[in-house]
Amino acid sequence: MTILTTKTSHHENKAKIAESFGSASKSYDFSARLQRFSGKHLMPWLPDKNDLTVLDLGSGTGFFTDLLATGYDQVIGLDFSKKMLKFAQGCRNKNIFWLEADAHKIPLQDESIDFIYSNLVIQWCEPLDIAIKEMLRVLKPGGLIIFTTLVDGTLHELKSSWKQVDDDQHVIDFKTEEQLGEYFNTDASTVLEHKCQDIILEYENVIHLARELKGLGANHLPKKKNRGLSGKDKWFTMTEHYKDFLEPSGVYPATYRLYSGLVAKLNSQHEN
Repeated sequence: MTILTTKTSHHENKAKIAESFGSASKSYDFSARLQRFSGKHLMPWLPDKNDLTVLDLGSGTGFFTDLLATGYDQVIGLDFSKKMLKFAQGCRNKNIFWLEADAHKIPLQDESIDFIYSNLVIQWCEPLDIAIKEMLRVLKPGGLIIFTTLVDGTLHELKSSWKQVDDDQHVIDFKTEEQLGEYFNTDASTVLEHKCQDIILEYENVIHLARELKGLGANHLPKKKNRGLSGKDKWFTMTEHYKDFLEPSGVYPATYRLYSGLVAKLNSQHEN
């Protein structure tokens, strides 16, 4: 009975996350300053061969799927938001094959993909190890996972400011850099390269930050206790604490700790 309850809750969380991103589909491309930076940051790692089959895992509005389609023979855009996919289909390269699916159950054959591109997606994948097993299953031996994600330290200003107000969850729990290494360095895969850097975006005020997070669909918190809107008094107190981080120019900073990774699936002779 406990297992069934857990599964139901897990599926409900996925549905709510998909809904959050779906409702953001039209505003997403305008809000996605970080996605643009991080996605372009991966370009030097892309293979220079054209005759490859590529999976964009968590393709969103298809901005980078479209760019991939200019350089590779077959490109698949996978997302679990029906609205995101509909948006992408309407304005992206007509040769892209779109799939509505979950990273935990990719509807592709074993060893059918040359490389997976994934930009700021896997921080939403829980449990992450199942998603990684699925990525490795569809990858050909020697295939690559080229990805970015956010790690612990992201939005620490917002997290710290809320912590002084209550003990509820207002920012998702991000994996650490070390944890990602453990997830990807396995008998079946190895991290070839990785980088970790802090990207600081500036905001006019805390409402501007909150609106951008909502515009990115990044406002779903599975562990949040209080499902209602935070009271005005709590919000005001939090914003007062956030002023401790105010820059001399009067702008509000928000730190995003960006992890970029290049992972290879090991050839079968190296696997156990």
